[in-house]
Amino acid sequence: MSKKIEQLTEKLVTDVISDEYELVDVEYVKENKEMYLRILIDKAGGMSIDDCEELSRIIGDKLDEDDFIDDSYYLEISSPGLDRTLKKDRDFIREAGKLVEVKLFKAIEKYGKEFVSKLNGLNGNMVLLEIDGDLLEIDKKSIAKINLYIEF
Repeated sequence: MSKKIEQLTEKLVTDVISDEYELVDVEYVKENKEMYLRILIDKAGGMSIDDCEELSRIIGDKLDEDDFIDDSYYLEISSPGLDRTLKKDRDFIREAGKLVEVKLFKAIEKYGKEFVSKLNGLNGNMVLLEIDGDLLEIDKKSIAKINLYIEF
């Protein structure tokens, strides 16, 4: 059921937001007995609180109008943040050349389960990575999580 709600929400959001915004992700999850509909949106130059507030009003009104979610839920509209999670093919292509933090389901020889590497892009389902001059191709299904790496 949650996948269907996520898909319907994704369509709704792409229909109501302007082209200056990019829908990054939608998730409908249960946390501490409460349901949350989280919508991550980005734009060139980053999101402001005013952007989130405006989009929350627009999207919330449309969700109320279409009324396809039976449960009560909390609506959260936010930016994916500096360390955004990469999920969609376009994320891997857009962020090529940047450092990423990779967490795998199973360790690989020499690098383990968690490491930082340069993202070189995507080839089909294979994520192209570079660590210390070594080129790696890792199936997206083997990746538990991959985020942009933030250096301080």
